Amino acid sequence: MLIRKARISDVETIHQFITYFAEKDLMLGRSRSSLYECIREFMVAELDGKAVGVGSLHVMWEDLAEIRALAVDEYHQKRGVGRGLVEAFLAEAVDLEIPRVFALTYQAPFFVKCGFTITPKEDLPQKVWKECINCPKFPKCDEVAVIKAL
Repeated sequence: MLIRKARISDVETIHQFITYFAEKDLMLGRSRSSLYECIREFMVAELDGKAVGVGSLHVMWEDLAEIRALAVDEYHQKRGVGRGLVEAFLAEAVDLEIPRVFALTYQAPFFVKCGFTITPKEDLPQKVWKECINCPKFPKCDEVAVIKAL
């Protein structure tokens, strides 16, 4: 499996992954324009030249980054693709000298297996007051916050 930084040519594929899972209420949707704007945050996991997973690492503050839009093709789930992407994001956070990485997720057990711990969303005020407040699910968000110190 190859994990690489996303390219502009990956935007449609990333959008398809996110839209597929958003339509199942497993993640929030994203517009193509927002994907173009933050393409440098994304990575793509490939097997035999085909994208099988995507995700991004978004820097929130000097000491905090968020794993976002992590999506793995259903056929390739439970085969190390998601874990590979998470490990790539954690390595990038270490390179950036960011000491903590979190995610808001419906898949908390997956992140716990990757070394994250469940934490109250209130412990992430940078996220809640900068972005969550504009989410259609706010204040009744049913995602679970997980965090990992590096």
